[in-house]
Amino acid sequence: MIGKYPAKLDEKSRLFVPSKLRMELGDTFFVTLGVNCGHRCLTVYTAEEWKRLSDNYNAMSISQRSGATSLIFMNAAECSPTQFLLSYAGIDREVMIVGRAGQAEIWDAKEFADFERENLTPEKLLASLEAIGL
Repeated sequence: MIGKYPAKLDEKSRLFVPSKLRMELGDTFFVTLGVNCGHRCLTVYTAEEWKRLSDNYNAMSISQRSGATSLIFMNAAECSPTQFLLSYAGIDREVMIVGRAGQAEIWDAKEFADFERENLTPEKLLASLEAIGL
């Protein structure tokens, strides 16, 4: 699930997921609040990955579960995030969907451009490569 996919919300705030990404996400997927390097976005999980996260979450004590977030279940062709999710991530009309290995992120296009400008520096890229052993 690697790559960047520019997209737009339609007049009903629906997001049509690119076919390549739909194939990788499967028939159903889950969208919830996300954050990456201090920037708000939405995180998209496959049903399999969501089950794994849910099992881990359910194994936590009640006091540890207090940070539960808003979630919406989607079908594979179109995605209609709630207004709460869109507001959280600052998503207007222009969107960037970013595949990140086993998950994807949905960003406001301007916010994603700022994120890339801040984080795609030689120093940060080198630190990331070292962290994964390359």
